[in-house]
Amino acid sequence: MLKWITLAPLIGAIINGLLGRRFVTLFGQRVAEKLTGFIACASVGVSTALAFIAFFGRLRPLPEGQRLITEHFFTWIKVGSFQADFAYLLDPLSGVYILFVTGVGLLIHIYATGYMSGDPGYYRFFAYMNLFMFMMLTLVLADNLLLLFVGWEGVGLCSYLLIGYYIRWDVAGSAAKKAFVVNRIGDFGYMIATFLVFTTFGTISFVSKNGVAGFLEQAKAMPVEGWMVFGVLTIIALLFLAGSTGKSAQIPLYVWLPDAMAGPTPVSALIHAATMVTAGVYLTARTSAVFVKSPTAMAVVAVIGAATAIFAATIGIAQNDIKKVLAYSTVSQLGYMFLACGVGAFTAGIFHVVTHAFFKALLFLGAGSVIHGAHQEQDMRWMGGLRKYMPITFSTMLAGWLAISGFPLLSGFFSKDEILWRTWATGALPHNWGKALWGIAIFTALLTAVYMTRLMWMTFWGSERFREAHNDQHGHSADAHAHHGDPHESGWLMTIPLIILAMLSIAGGYVGVPASLGGSNHFEHFLEPTISKVEPPTAAHTGPAQITAQTESHAATPAPEPHGAAPGAQASQLAAHEGGHDVGTERMFTLISSVVAILGLIFGLLFFSRNPLWRAPKLLEDKYRIDELYDATVVEPIEGLSREGLWKFVDVKIIDGFVNGVARVFAGLAGILRYTQTGFARNYAAVILVGAIIVIGYFGFVALR
Repeated sequence: MLKWITLAPLIGAIINGLLGRRFVTLFGQRVAEKLTGFIACASVGVSTALAFIAFFGRLRPLPEGQRLITEHFFTWIKVGSFQADFAYLLDPLSGVYILFVTGVGLLIHIYATGYMSGDPGYYRFFAYMNLFMFMMLTLVLADNLLLLFVGWEGVGLCSYLLIGYYIRWDVAGSAAKKAFVVNRIGDFGYMIATFLVFTTFGTISFVSKNGVAGFLEQAKAMPVEGWMVFGVLTIIALLFLAGSTGKSAQIPLYVWLPDAMAGPTPVSALIHAATMVTAGVYLTARTSAVFVKSPTAMAVVAVIGAATAIFAATIGIAQNDIKKVLAYSTVSQLGYMFLACGVGAFTAGIFHVVTHAFFKALLFLGAGSVIHGAHQEQDMRWMGGLRKYMPITFSTMLAGWLAISGFPLLSGFFSKDEILWRTWATGALPHNWGKALWGIAIFTALLTAVYMTRLMWMTFWGSERFREAHNDQHGHSADAHAHHGDPHESGWLMTIPLIILAMLSIAGGYVGVPASLGGSNHFEHFLEPTISKVEPPTAAHTGPAQITAQTESHAATPAPEPHGAAPGAQASQLAAHEGGHDVGTERMFTLISSVVAILGLIFGLLFFSRNPLWRAPKLLEDKYRIDELYDATVVEPIEGLSREGLWKFVDVKIIDGFVNGVARVFAGLAGILRYTQTGFARNYAAVILVGAIIVIGYFGFVALR
């Protein structure tokens, strides 16, 4: 069943890729679009159905701790002691991923059939989308690092093809190349980490095979490497982190994702909100057994996550392109996920991956509906008042807006609150680091509510600015929109996925209600067997201050379970006491995060209702000029070295100079030797005679000696 989960989209990609153009020739554009869209959606639909059957029918009924299904196809590479199989692994972590990858992916495919209608490359677009689904599913189901890398590179390739889909638009081509090159930097770290895993553990498989324990199992038995001790596990973890920062757009490799908005909006929703960008979080969670053995690596992950979250949020508040706001929001939310992993709350990070897939896919698709209904306008300064023209889009995006802002009892509230609490109470970082990172994270939560309120107000409320004449500052003529007419609601193919995602954005968080709010956090308990927990560093590698901090953070223990308490109450109480705090403290922090979210929403509504066209500081509008900094310090020096050094000197002067020099030498010799070719037979006879005399003279001289 696992192979057909992945192969179904691949078959759809092959059919549409090879026959899509012929469909147009045989049936015409309109019928060909329907046939192509049906094949693309049906293939993903089959994958979705099989994923739900495999998860709920095969995996979930297994006893806890034994939820592991493998499917071996063939031995791919076997050289000496190295073996890489083409095999799939279904466990709680990969099971959760295939559910939302296929489920959300199917909704986006259905949406795209309406959004891309009339596009001349319709069949090519859906071939790329189906191919991406195959690669992403291969990534999350792979049972070893090499097969995972196939999917890892595959989603990078498909991202390149989809971002640059509009081949006649230079901006799209540049954005695609940027995404491809930046991701290659991170991928180099992944490859080196894979090599080190094999040399250290003798295998790259996640689980035991042929009597050899998987490298994750071996890593669990290794000692903890303390603060600033760069042992082999620390190096491996940091190299995996390098790969993750590329795919999941973290500092310093985040710069490709905002530019990737040049692709069609369904691409933004599928690749850059729900699937590909979460691959780095998946890799970090999958290799958590390595990360938890290195407090250094954990600290780096947490700091990078928190820095990315606040950094991207401050940029998002200043953008005017509706998709760019959501792009920086994605970068910021990915920072939250990495922060969760860095503080040891891997399950909370994955929980936020799932809820984020719902509300961010909703927001991107909603933005696409706005762009479609507003006649391809993306600048929010020329929107306003759209809610009466697009009531369904507005209502659904309202749910996404509140969910991402952390409004109480919506999906984003539960996952974000869990991350904030685990950050405060963490014992995985040096003393007080968790509290400092919590401060950054809670301020980011406030900013998230503010900039998302700005997006909603500028788009749906206020004056109808699309009726106003565009001034020269924005590069539009006065009658640029005169022929377009009023905005309009999108068709049912686009609105039905919005409605479903809105419901998931509202209710999707209830699978992870924590014990402090009366739940049992089914999501966390389900994932626990596949996620490693943080251990305090050993005394040999830890300074006295750190040992004290670790001891204090784990010192508190729950009181004995009262007589007659319900079964499992003690476990819930133990979970509530994590980090040495009681349930009351956790509830207090839940209240704080709720108040912060509501204050952000209120402030945003009050401020932007009075200042809908508020101009952010220039530095924020220019995104801190990081792209310009990279151009000046990395791109231009490399281009200069390549042009002046490698091309003009090494290539032209040394390589071409040597080759041309050899040619000139032989040309000179030929020029001299040509004088011996006079065309007169007597000259040739004389040369033969002289040669004969020399030869005879030589042998005569030798004989006389």
